[in-house]
Amino acid sequence: MTKSDKRKAKHGDSKQNKEISEPKGKLTAKDYDKELERLHVELVKLQQWVVNKGLKVCIVFEGRDGAGKGGTIKAITERVSPRVFRVIALPSPTEREKSQMYVQRYLPHFPAAGEVVIWDRSWYNRAGVERVMGFCDEAHVKRFLEVVPAFEKLTTESGIILIKYWLEVSEEEQTRRLEARIDDGRKIWKLSPMDLKSYSRWYDYSRARDDMFAKTDTPWAPWFVANSNDKKRARLNIISHLLSKIPYKEAPREKVVLPKRQKPGDYVDPNYPYKFVPEKF
Repeated sequence: MTKSDKRKAKHGDSKQNKEISEPKGKLTAKDYDKELERLHVELVKLQQWVVNKGLKVCIVFEGRDGAGKGGTIKAITERVSPRVFRVIALPSPTEREKSQMYVQRYLPHFPAAGEVVIWDRSWYNRAGVERVMGFCDEAHVKRFLEVVPAFEKLTTESGIILIKYWLEVSEEEQTRRLEARIDDGRKIWKLSPMDLKSYSRWYDYSRARDDMFAKTDTPWAPWFVANSNDKKRARLNIISHLLSKIPYKEAPREKVVLPKRQKPGDYVDPNYPYKFVPEKF
């Protein structure tokens, strides 16, 4: 048994880490781009179906810091309309919001007919970061976990298609990704003081996650867990799974033909001193 195997056997999270760490064949950039392009075409078909049929879709993304939620959401929304696919990433609650019913600040963002709302973290903050970091007491967490299945049942009974994803990443891969943010000027904004505190509490988060699954993994709103140790594979797997959870067909479209442009008539290009952007590249 290797040193790594001994460490995994010692800790309670070892089984899940082992399950998500199975190596697979190399996914080349070319293969990834080709498959992502195919899935993007299907997402556009889904988008038109959602609009035509007036569907209401709610997609929740949860997971540890560095699990790849943002990258997956970006891959989903890259080629669709922001008027149909809306991404919600709420900041910390204001003092006014703290005085409200807990889910109240989330409700205004729920989808209307013809909309897909994607949550980059959601009301499950209470079961995760708020619980682990001490932003609420255990009584509030207990009550949340008791009530949220009924809340989600009402959500689905109202006609909303609710799909919940948890992105699971190993300790080693999370460490690698967070360390990479330190020296990358494009990603340093992703590493907040709260992220550093959260990083040190791996097993507190594991216990919170396990409790959340046990209380909120219901037949009407199940949790789907995605292995996100390989971010590109995770994106492809999640998009493929998402498409399978929302029955859709390719909507009929008329053949697109560009019309003829009008003739200039008496129009003359003005001699205007435009302030052009410098062409440095």
